[in-house]
Amino acid sequence: MERIEEIIKRIKPVDERLMQETQKKLDNLTKPIGSLGRLEEFAKRIVGITGKNNPSLKEKVIFTFAADHGVAEEGVSAYPAEVTAQMVYNFLSGGAGINVLARHVGARLVVVDMGVKEKLKTQNSKLKIKKINYGTRNMAKGPAMTKKEAIESILAGAEVFAEEFKKDGVDIAGIGDMGIGNTTAASSILAAITKAKVKDVTGRGTGIDDEQLRNKVEVIKRALRVNRPDPTDPIDVLAKVGGYEIGGLAGVVLLAAANKVPVVIDGFISTASALIATQLAPLVRDYLFASHKSVEIGHDIALREIGQRPMFDLKMRLGEGTGAALAINIIEAGVKILNQMASFKEAGVSEKI
Repeated sequence: MERIEEIIKRIKPVDERLMQETQKKLDNLTKPIGSLGRLEEFAKRIVGITGKNNPSLKEKVIFTFAADHGVAEEGVSAYPAEVTAQMVYNFLSGGAGINVLARHVGARLVVVDMGVKEKLKTQNSKLKIKKINYGTRNMAKGPAMTKKEAIESILAGAEVFAEEFKKDGVDIAGIGDMGIGNTTAASSILAAITKAKVKDVTGRGTGIDDEQLRNKVEVIKRALRVNRPDPTDPIDVLAKVGGYEIGGLAGVVLLAAANKVPVVIDGFISTASALIATQLAPLVRDYLFASHKSVEIGHDIALREIGQRPMFDLKMRLGEGTGAALAINIIEAGVKILNQMASFKEAGVSEKI
């Protein structure tokens, strides 16, 4: 596997010239200029990212990464840590929200164990095991992981993308997560990098009450105080207050961009992963699509930090890649407009006077 630095070197700017040409083509389709709004923007961006005049999004892949978090022992979640492994089994049996929505949009789902705290008892071929460790350590007491583990998590995520890209191809990637305690890690990452107030980036996650929320804020403050992550070093931030699945998804984002594949981010956790990736490689921003605005209060700040505007707000906060799946459907609609809609000349329609 390439080193992180080698992957970053392969990430190139999107093709602005092609995007300008695509805009001219869109303007000549049988509609008032700009009347399909952001669908046109999405189509144009897909052309710029892929370098293809008539792109196809046939191979749609959702990457759902799972890991446990030592900080869960601080009472920051409404659910016990055992739920992470239980939900992985649910993904594999096809019964979770992401399974339904991936099927709905015709995407294949790739489930990855990045650091579930138990050894998963399954021979299911749909599961990839890239376990860095059996859950992170409690960030409230010290670093969540070592720097070596942080780097390994990013490279493991990149490896997962490489395997799928080589096997069946990936035209567009969605990223999602599963991990009890991971909104605490995401809020910690966001507070560390942006220096935002902890209370402004910390939400209710799985649905904690007011007292649990106050505790969660104090736990994050303690983690930042104990670990003092360097805001200019995303790997240091990931190691001290992150999670294995967050590092893994950052690796997916980086290698996807290096291979000119657009990436659709899901909610708060996925955006924290994208934040790590954009801190490592700023050019990554132009390869990202933000699916939705999460109910998590820190999501607005996170999206602004990576320069993204969400497509929709359906009051979702499930994670797993559910928002990304819906957004892929919308992006594909924009691409089909570009490829299938007739021009004024082809349709024999009079143009604007």
